[in-house]
Amino acid sequence: MAIGKLWSITLDCADAKKLAEFWRAALDGKIAYESDNFSGVETPDGMWIGAYRIDGYEPPAWPDGSPPKQFHLDFTVDDLDVAEARALELGATKAEHQPEPDRWRVLLDPAGHPFCVTNMS
Repeated sequence: MAIGKLWSITLDCADAKKLAEFWRAALDGKIAYESDNFSGVETPDGMWIGAYRIDGYEPPAWPDGSPPKQFHLDFTVDDLDVAEARALELGATKAEHQPEPDRWRVLLDPAGHPFCVTNMS
């Protein structure tokens, strides 16, 4: 028996409003909630991605380092080049380490969290 349905993922960051604006634009969502330290983006399918401001935030290092990456998000796309270009236009950066660039592109959101776009589905 499930304990519930996954509804939201929240990412730590230094600037919640900036990070939420990136994910709002990247996912065609809307800012659904804001407070002093939190901004929540609701995606068109009802899932939320949150941005939570913490003091002393340090972005994770990709693919390893200090602080280490603890998780990353994967997004399936029709065209890797188009998705990568759009993410970069919105403020993402391309990670230096690209293990399989023909199938996956590793990008970093404005707070440094790694995420991938892939043509696998």
